[in-house]
Amino acid sequence: MEDLEAPRRISLGRLADAAFQYVGDSIWEPLALPVADDTSSGGVQTAADALVETLSAIARRQHEHRERTVSRLSAVLASELLPDDLVELATYYMAKAQRDLGLTDDSRRGMQRVASADGRLASAARRGLAHLSRLSGDFPTAVEAAGRLGWEGRHHRVLGDVSWVQGDMERAEAAYLAARSEAEEHGVVGETAMVQAHLAFTVAFADPLQADDELDLSDRLLSRHSLRSSEMTGRIAALVRDAGFAADVPDRSAVLLAEIGVSGISYAAAKLQLALCFHHAVLDAQDDLVNTITRLRELTQSGDYAYYVEIAHFMAGLPLPEHTARARWIDGERQTRERWRHLVEIRRSRLGTAR
Repeated sequence: MEDLEAPRRISLGRLADAAFQYVGDSIWEPLALPVADDTSSGGVQTAADALVETLSAIARRQHEHRERTVSRLSAVLASELLPDDLVELATYYMAKAQRDLGLTDDSRRGMQRVASADGRLASAARRGLAHLSRLSGDFPTAVEAAGRLGWEGRHHRVLGDVSWVQGDMERAEAAYLAARSEAEEHGVVGETAMVQAHLAFTVAFADPLQADDELDLSDRLLSRHSLRSSEMTGRIAALVRDAGFAADVPDRSAVLLAEIGVSGISYAAAKLQLALCFHHAVLDAQDDLVNTITRLRELTQSGDYAYYVEIAHFMAGLPLPEHTARARWIDGERQTRERWRHLVEIRRSRLGTAR
């Protein structure tokens, strides 16, 4: 008897190649996407249907809550219609969405599956594992992993992400500039815009005047694409640039926090609170600082990004409370503390000059 199921999982050939090219460019808007609704995945009957739903979920995650992304991609994977290489595609982007939601263990399992398959997204999955080491505070492991990633794994971006949390803005800026240069050389414009947002965020701590130019470029690059997470990074960068100088930083933070809640990108909420801690530390607003640190601790109680609480104490020159989770800082806790405190003191000196 003829296998009636075989046609449902046929190789998609050039369509698969085009799908990987699409996600590789990190540009989501050009697709004419079907309208998302609660029954969209119910119409998946063939491998081609499953591919369309996969790409739709990946693209629309820029506009939908990450829980919706996970739900749609989970349904596609449960259909078992995708060929193996495209199963990796759906698994990888579901793992990215799970990481954004704070579902670290689920994300790690997905990234490990894709990395072990050693397919077209293996390098990206290894980068995902490096990011998971970073968000747990295991910075040496993240740096070690970055050394094996190469361009395909966006090694310079990973190093930049590790460096800025050490308070080493000079090293982070150099890493992001190298990452942007590589992205430009390879013609990956979405990656270029993403890295530029990270660069603007880093520069905003060290040099508010230079940050104006970096933010302007970031806004122009991001305006051509739909990269919601990077757009939030850019807006948080603007708050860091204005920390101490602008009285409306807390009000702007509240507006952005509400938007972050709609997106489901949990780490952005913690990053925003860290920026607000910087503002309060610069102004030596102790009551506001204590309240913000409390919110930051609540946001990171799972252990992910818990080192933000340490950084907030470093900024304010405060001792760490007992039982605080300790990150594995690259150059040790003392030097990391001194760097963050120095950034606050430099901003205060700028604030005094401005007055």
